[in-house]
Amino acid sequence: MPIFHNSTLPTFLLTGFPGLEWAHAWISIPFLCLYVTALSGNTLILFIVLTEPSLHEPMYYFLSMLSTTDIGLCISTLVTVPGTFWLNAWKISFDACLSQMFFIHLFTFMESSVLLAMAFDRFVAISNPLRYATILTQARIAQIALAVITRGTVILTPLVLLLKRLSFCHSNVLHHSYCFHPDVMKLSCSDTKINSAFGLTAIISTAGVDSVFILLSYVLIIRSVLNIASQEERKKAFSTCISHITAVAIFYIPLISLSFVHRFGKHAPPYVPTLTANVYLFIPPVMNPIIYSVKTKQIQKAILKLLCSKGTHI
Repeated sequence: MPIFHNSTLPTFLLTGFPGLEWAHAWISIPFLCLYVTALSGNTLILFIVLTEPSLHEPMYYFLSMLSTTDIGLCISTLVTVPGTFWLNAWKISFDACLSQMFFIHLFTFMESSVLLAMAFDRFVAISNPLRYATILTQARIAQIALAVITRGTVILTPLVLLLKRLSFCHSNVLHHSYCFHPDVMKLSCSDTKINSAFGLTAIISTAGVDSVFILLSYVLIIRSVLNIASQEERKKAFSTCISHITAVAIFYIPLISLSFVHRFGKHAPPYVPTLTANVYLFIPPVMNPIIYSVKTKQIQKAILKLLCSKGTHI
């Protein structure tokens, strides 16, 4: 069996859905639809927020950050997924695999951070509306964006570098059509305890910590809403959180499901981890622009305004 040391870097083989290779051409169709929906929807949200002056508010700046991370996540997987399904381009070099893995995890960590920032935004808007604009200034929002990027980069860089010290002597076949940290790590014949510990620490310090603070934010939001005297005002205040709550759910539920599958799904069919990982990576970028377009009247008005202006030029 060949052993790949650091001096001889391995070439990995990507897979679509194990056991369903005969259906890859058909499976690629919904994937294409997901990509088109996610990229067009998030690009539209980003364009509207940047060009519509009425949306130059903290809530929509954070929404544009969410759309940016979703676009980045789609592009990170786009470089290998179509080739795997349509062209049988299954090979990927070790360095290219690590690069893709870095950006996939970076954008998922960033999405978690942005969701936390959006929870803070809703808390400030509801609990202290008079100081909302002075607390979340454009400079502070820019600082939050920089912190989101820096945090993800600082946590992920050691995670990637630790993989470069490993040797690979088992099968070089990955279980996804893109490079995923647990997937790459499992192929190593070296001691991966440090990698596993650091990977767990990275998840806990990002998504784990973020989810706790998001929950805490909503405890404080609920307390603030209950202190509002008017029932109509209570309903109006809480309705501004519905889109964010839905976005949090579609991000964290697949993440938790994927964690359970990786740890307790050893006897599950081989396509189950692949399907769960695809839901985790593809559903949030697809659903987020739909959720905010349906639930946010200001976004709806901006979209209609854009369509009407285009119609008058035809």
